[in-house]
Amino acid sequence: MQLYHVCFAVRDLSAAMSDLSATTGARWRAPRTGTLGEWTYRIVFSIAAPHFELIEGPSGSPWDCTKGPRFHHLGFWSDDMDLDRTALDGVGKTLFDACPLGRPFSYHRIDTIGADIELVDRLAEPGFRTTWDL
Repeated sequence: MQLYHVCFAVRDLSAAMSDLSATTGARWRAPRTGTLGEWTYRIVFSIAAPHFELIEGPSGSPWDCTKGPRFHHLGFWSDDMDLDRTALDGVGKTLFDACPLGRPFSYHRIDTIGADIELVDRLAEPGFRTTWDL
C-alpha cells in the first residue's frame, strides 16, 4: 500500500478550500460533482502530493457531516485489494465497499485512530491523475 491522500469530510467545500489554502498554502484543482449510488457529492483534490481531498456529502452518505466536519480517511493505492482488505479486516472492519457500485475503493474503520483507511485499486491511478490533471 502507498499513501497518496488525506481526506476531510466537510460541510462547505469552498470554505474548507479557502481555509486550507490560507493555513497550508494548498492549491486546488476545480471541484467536481459526483454520484455514487443514491448520493450526490462535491469533491476536490489539492495539486501537491500527498494530496488533500475534501468531500462535501449529503446526510446519510459515507461523508455525512451532520455532526460536524471531520478527518475522514487516509487514502492508499492498493496493488492487491483482496490481500489488503484481509489485512485491514484483521485490525478493523470494512465500513463501506464501493466496488459493487462500480468504483474501485473501500473504507475500513480503524477505531483506535478514529478514522478510516481507504483502499483504492492501483489500476485506477492513471484515471485519477488524468481526471485531476496531476
